[in-house]
Parts: sequence; C-alpha cells; structure tokens
Amino acid sequence: MDLIALDLAAGLVEKLRQTPPESRLIVGIAGSPAAGKSSFCHRLLRNINDLLQQDSPATETISRDSAILVGLDGWHLTRAELSLFPDPKLAHERRGIHWTFDGKGYVAFVQALRLPLSSPAAPSSLEVITAPAFSHALKDPTPHAISVHPHHRLVLIEGIYTFLSIPPWSDASALLDERWYLRVNEAEACRRLVKRHVETGICLDEEAARLRAEGNDLPNGRFVLENMMEPTRYIESIDDAVIARELDS
Repeated sequence: MDLIALDLAAGLVEKLRQTPPESRLIVGIAGSPAAGKSSFCHRLLRNINDLLQQDSPATETISRDSAILVGLDGWHLTRAELSLFPDPKLAHERRGIHWTFDGKGYVAFVQALRLPLSSPAAPSSLEVITAPAFSHALKDPTPHAISVHPHHRLVLIEGIYTFLSIPPWSDASALLDERWYLRVNEAEACRRLVKRHVETGICLDEEAARLRAEGNDLPNGRFVLENMMEPTRYIESIDDAVIARELDS
C-alpha cells in the first residue's frame, strides 16, 4: 500500500494547491472493518506532510499548511451513554454499529471545518476546532483530544461511517471534498478480523472470533456498502505487514 499512499498523497497536495487559501480540503476515508483504514491513513498523512514540507520555505514553521488525521472512533458513545438505551445489553453488544455513535456531533465537527478560515462567523477564539479521540485504555472517547488549527488546511477523516447517506450523517457526507472507500472482499476481511480478535485478546479463540466477526463486524461493513454516499474513489486494500498488525478496524 506504500506506493498507493504516496501517489494519492501527491494528488491531494496538488488539489490543496488549487484550493482557495480560506478553505480546507476535507477527505473522508471509509471502508469495512479490517480494510486497513487506520494504517493506510497514517501512511497517507505522513506522505502528505512530507510533500507539503518540501513546498514550504525553510523559514516557515507552524504557519505552513499541513494535514491532520481525525478518527471517527472519537464519536463513539460512552459506555455510560449506552447503558441509558432502552435495551442496554443490545447497545453494548452492538457497540460499533452506526447508532452507537454521536452522529450529530460528527456532523457539527465537519460543518465547523467547512467555515471559511477568514469568516466573521469563525472569530479567532473559535479558529481552533477540537475533536474527540478514542482511548483504548479507557474504552471510551476522550473529548477535545485533537486540535485542528487554521494551518491544518487538509483534514483526513477516517472511519467506517464517514460518509453515510442517511441522516444525520448525510449532512457531513455532502460537505466532504473527497470520499474514498477502501475495499476488501468479505472473506479476506473475515480472515483479518479473526486473526486480530485473537491476537489482541478480544476473543479467546478463533471460533469466538469468527462469531464476533460474522455477528457484528461484517454486518456493519455490509450496512456501509448499502448506505454510503457515492465514493469519489475506490482503493483496493492490499494485505501487507502493516495492515496485518493494524489494531483499528
């Protein structure tokens, strides 16, 4: 995936050059569980910032344009919030399905990114936009963990439901400049999921891991395929050592 990430990074940097200085370039990257979204996006981010740094004068520091990666996992509802559902047991069991996320909060974040950087509607005190991140140690999101500054003119948003076509998600999906879908066939996704769930201790054995994959992860992936806004690009997920180690679905 390295060559793919490098080629796509160059294309985004060129598109950013053509983007008005008061605007951001916002790229949503989705894919089924185990498509390798997280590892691919980190490679893409590194390549973009390397290219942008080459473009900038040596005297520039924090003011140079740069890219930032935000994960949709930060908008998971907390375990306490899931416990308030009419069926708390089901909510906890299905954690990861779209209705266990704060979709409205995600939409508000993308809408804030879309405000012109020089707009009176975005005074200096509000120019830093924050996003939550997911803490695997706490097993819950941590609010305001990521800060998007005005120099972050290229924002990558990674997550399975990044550009759903259903409310409220569709309001954010329509604001993305690019919608990329990382594609992997279901049999390969299942193989990766079983391996991951066992190696990370989520499941005790392959049988339990397969039940988890087939009962929750793979149905979520099918839901995305059936309910996503049309991608602007499909990317084939090629298995490699980095994706094999990836812990984030």
